[in-house]
Amino acid sequence: MKPDINFIKIHDNESQIKALLEELILQPRINALKWSKITHQTPNLKIGYPGQHLASLITGVKGSKTAARGDDLEDGTEVKSCSRIDQMDKCDDCESPVARSEEVCYACGSNNINRKEDSKWLFTIKSERDLQVITQYVKRVVLILGDYPNFDKQDYETLRFQCFEIWTQSIRNRKFKEILSNYYYKIYLTNKNSNPKKTPAPKNFWPYSYEFYLCNPVKTFSCYVYNASQNPEIDIQDYIKPHIDRTNLNSVSMPIELLNNQEKLSLKNHLQLENEKDLPSFIDENLREILPLRDTGKGFNINTPHVRKSTKSRRNTTK
Repeated sequence: MKPDINFIKIHDNESQIKALLEELILQPRINALKWSKITHQTPNLKIGYPGQHLASLITGVKGSKTAARGDDLEDGTEVKSCSRIDQMDKCDDCESPVARSEEVCYACGSNNINRKEDSKWLFTIKSERDLQVITQYVKRVVLILGDYPNFDKQDYETLRFQCFEIWTQSIRNRKFKEILSNYYYKIYLTNKNSNPKKTPAPKNFWPYSYEFYLCNPVKTFSCYVYNASQNPEIDIQDYIKPHIDRTNLNSVSMPIELLNNQEKLSLKNHLQLENEKDLPSFIDENLREILPLRDTGKGFNINTPHVRKSTKSRRNTTK
């Protein structure tokens, strides 16, 4: 879990991170929100390539200019980006899409809106070679996440950008390999063998999920953006310098609420506690060692045809 300093060639990282966020993400987002009010098109800007730029500044490692077809960073690091910012929401009454910036449904006028927070990282593994590359040849996986820290309070003016690292050859992160292996052998191959003409969906890796915490990711960067839609102010709260050895850094703590009843019982017995209420609020890395992988399920295939929703039921709001 020690970065190769020979590849660290980008410096003055924090000031450059702020500049990049402002120029590649925040200002384009403000412009997209402005035009979205006129065009009614989605203002959601994809974070894929901006995420790779951000990963380079956080790690200090330049990209390989492979356009997502090779090493994302020069040292072989794989970068995955996920944004929950400006996700398209859904009206619970008429099921029409609703922009995050809209307070009511444009189609039917309802304020019964299902605000979405379900974007995730995707790992495409279609062969033994793919599995070997991501779990053996790639030494470090960098996970970039953009979200709302106050989502439950419907605060969409405060954004957060974070970076997590998983080192595939570290014993601390070994469950990452187990999780991806389980996906390939138990889900991908099972579905592919049962229906060769259909392509199983990629592995969904959900932020803040049980699987996420089992992998013991280390957070290397976090910043808040206040007043994001008007006059963004960036506040960097956590930043691990590129050359720092990650071996002894704490991984993010797992909330006890993620455990099911059987897992809580196992933990209670392991700690020799009389009552479940005495369990710690957060589960550290040592305690996570006794937690099992969960059954990942059967998965699903990508075979749903694109269907354009009828606009006949939409209100005429231009009268």
